[in-house]
Amino acid sequence: MKNRWIGGRSIPKILALAVIVATACIMAGCAQKQDASKTQKAQALPPIKIAVVGSHSGDLASYGIPTVRAAELVVAQRNSVCGVNGRKVELIIEDDVCKPEIATNSATKVVGEGAQAVLGHICSGATKAALGIYKESKIVTMSPSATNPALTQSGEYPNFFRTIAADDAQAKLEVAFVLDVLKAKKIAVLHDKGDYGKGLAEFAKRFVEADSRGEVVLFEGITPGAVDYSAIVNKINQAGAEAVIYGGYHPEASKIVAQMRKKAMTTLFISDDGVKDDTFIKVAGEYAEGVYATGPVDTTQNPIAIEAIAAHKAKYGEEPGAFYLNAYAAILALINAFEKSCSTNYDDLVNALRSEWVATPLGIIKFDARGDAIGVGFAMYQVQSGKYVEVR
Repeated sequence: MKNRWIGGRSIPKILALAVIVATACIMAGCAQKQDASKTQKAQALPPIKIAVVGSHSGDLASYGIPTVRAAELVVAQRNSVCGVNGRKVELIIEDDVCKPEIATNSATKVVGEGAQAVLGHICSGATKAALGIYKESKIVTMSPSATNPALTQSGEYPNFFRTIAADDAQAKLEVAFVLDVLKAKKIAVLHDKGDYGKGLAEFAKRFVEADSRGEVVLFEGITPGAVDYSAIVNKINQAGAEAVIYGGYHPEASKIVAQMRKKAMTTLFISDDGVKDDTFIKVAGEYAEGVYATGPVDTTQNPIAIEAIAAHKAKYGEEPGAFYLNAYAAILALINAFEKSCSTNYDDLVNALRSEWVATPLGIIKFDARGDAIGVGFAMYQVQSGKYVEVR
């Protein structure tokens, strides 16, 4: 999205609100900041603890590490001024490797360490596994990347928020693009059997079947981590599929695409934000060329996004990875909730997240009653000359 309006507000207003956010601990907030003696008392309080939990190692580390870095940059900046209402922010970093069985242990650990909010998890399956623990402990949890619709739409997790749109919106865009733009009619829908990939694929199948122009000629799950996907590639070929819609992550997608191209198959390949990552391009190499994937709308021209990206380059010497801006928005939203509510109480934080707008790299956002960020969405990208480019 490269127009002059982001999240329903103009860039000048975003700049103005960004200034307010950056100086909030000086210009606004609790009365304690206006009184020297109260400020000293506030500084004596223990820090606000925010856990950052996600895939920090393994095949999907490229999705989790950008979130850690976003949190580190924002917290360092806030702590260098006056923290949150005079209190420092402390990060608790925990790796769940995007595995549900590890995520429950990670959640229990950060709860035991006194986390008052959680930035994470990264993968939908791991997020779902951990959310019950956070719910029981009354801890607000915000993911930059967990897109499974049920996480917010089921109403089961009132403590959960996210700065990315849900998979039903993503699948709807993919199907519309395949039918309207690519003009493919026979579609194979695949998934990795996980909460994220299978959920997205089921939505895609439903949307294709609801449109008379398309036909699902194959719907099947694959085994994550396999070395050879020739069996499923042969099924795609035998079904006469003109396009594949895949729900899952880049390790499996790169292998499937490579094996398809080595068999000289020209079948179109369309995937999701689990594949819209530079790691997919590095792993798939030349075979990545032409692949389509949905991902968060491009907001890199947002002034806060420009500053966030520049800060990452200055600190880490490279471009930020997947979901970095969504994570940057999430940590800003959490800090804003602590600050505006002048509280660490669960109910106060939830109310602040739903009622207080905050300027972020994604635009000026707040959260609806379900926990979804208002104003965020998906766009379609294609690998062109070794880079993902937003398709107009």
